[in-house]
Amino acid sequence: MTIFKEIVDEQYLTVAEAKELLADIETERALDEEREMRYELARAIEHVNRFSAMSGDDARALVEELEELEKVNEATAHKIADLLPRDRDEVRSVFSQSRYSLDGDELDEILNVVAKYA
Repeated sequence: MTIFKEIVDEQYLTVAEAKELLADIETERALDEEREMRYELARAIEHVNRFSAMSGDDARALVEELEELEKVNEATAHKIADLLPRDRDEVRSVFSQSRYSLDGDELDEILNVVAKYA
């Protein structure tokens, strides 16, 4: 017998937002002495602590500002917020699987937005 789970809701999160959520879970587990933290959860917490470069509020603001740009969709905005690219080549690598390429002005516009938060 197989139990299937249904996806009820789905949303993108930046690493910084995931860090906030996992910190709440970590605190909750620390209060309950009988519940141990699973290996996967401990590794996820370690990962977000290592790679989170900003606060969740700043990450949300960065994503919102990036989504206002013409060729940046929600998924790409979250990737950019996680990676915080510093030059044109790094921004191009984020868009490498897109159907369109960005010109120098568009790349600079993205880099200027990222520079405000990095």
